[in-house]
Amino acid sequence: MQKPKLFETQKHFIWTMALLLMLFLLHLAWEYRSYREFISLPFFYTTAKVLDAHKKHKENSTYQVLKLRTKEGYTLYTTTHHKKDLSSKQLRVQLFPDDRISFWDYLGSFYLKSRIKQIKEAPSTLKKHLIQSVSLQHEHPQLRAFYNAILFAQPLPKTLREKISLLGVSHLVALSGFHLGILWGMVYGLLLFLYRPLHQHHFPYRFALIDVGLVTIGVLGAYVWFVGAPPSLVRSYAMVLVGWGMIVIGIELLSFTFLALVIMLLVLLFPALLVSLGFWFSVTGVFYIYLLLHHMGSLSKWQLTLFAIPLGIFVLMLPVVHTVFPASSLFQLFSPLLSLLFIPFYPLVMLLHLIGAGDMLDEVLLKLFALPQESWEHQLPLWAAAFYLVLSLMAIGNRRVFYGLLGLATLYAGILFSGIAP
Repeated sequence: MQKPKLFETQKHFIWTMALLLMLFLLHLAWEYRSYREFISLPFFYTTAKVLDAHKKHKENSTYQVLKLRTKEGYTLYTTTHHKKDLSSKQLRVQLFPDDRISFWDYLGSFYLKSRIKQIKEAPSTLKKHLIQSVSLQHEHPQLRAFYNAILFAQPLPKTLREKISLLGVSHLVALSGFHLGILWGMVYGLLLFLYRPLHQHHFPYRFALIDVGLVTIGVLGAYVWFVGAPPSLVRSYAMVLVGWGMIVIGIELLSFTFLALVIMLLVLLFPALLVSLGFWFSVTGVFYIYLLLHHMGSLSKWQLTLFAIPLGIFVLMLPVVHTVFPASSLFQLFSPLLSLLFIPFYPLVMLLHLIGAGDMLDEVLLKLFALPQESWEHQLPLWAAAFYLVLSLMAIGNRRVFYGLLGLATLYAGILFSGIAP
């Protein structure tokens, strides 16, 4: 028996989207009002945490570029000539808004002039303690940064970020649905193992999917909050939460209407996601997974897991990624394999760090990071990317268009990695 659809008719879907769009525009208008009030202020004082700090040199002077998160929730950049390393510090700052900040910058992140009034050590927290614990298990700073990025969503230094990009595994470092899926499997599997004996002997009338799933949802939600709720992880958690609810009540899960509903709900609740590049890359990746499952669902589970999805996502995402990030390397061809290896790697390194043996794979990782030596740049024009995205949407309802899209993306990959691309 086929599961009931999320929306009974196309008309219901359109009316729901129209209602959500109207609510979104009202929320956006409220945000715009707050924006106008913000830029009209001559200055204001606030407390902010330093998320990232790095030194820059200009002519004969050295200064620091700081990424701050204020207590009001603003994410902003500023500069200072303080010589003291301000990483992870807590600041009392005077900020000077002006009308050079656009509304879209205000929704995301922006630059502001500032004066630092006070520097304090950030309060000791469990997250800070865990980050320090992980860092102490590694001698090389790149490895400290790498593990704190994949475990706690900490920012990567520019040099390491570029190396990882040339390996084609940026999606493995930025916490997203891929990581949340692995965590779901770990937490749900462990809880189910503990739950089954109790279930069989004391309350066999209950559904494990509801009981164990509810606790797993709670654990994952706590983790998303704990690491600072990066946009790609928020999108993923929303899909897990809504998806689990749909499975429980027996509604069809793998549908494009479900994806559209989650996106609309998220941008309605968090308009800042509208300008988050990470969020839209995450959404695009999920869209192509749905597209592959929609047209290749007849393949076996193992064919989909080991070949169709890893290779298909890699090829289909290439034109999208190279519209924004032009860096290319032949080592990016190993991205599907590294993505598969990351599935056992992620829980393994969690366990190793828990027992104090987090440095066990350090030598292998350092050799991996050192592999990309040569690279080149090719950026896809916006008009070509727009055509590609339109074709992607058309491929939902047409199998021939889908295979044409897949062929076009494969051709682009061939041109890109053969060095023919201008």
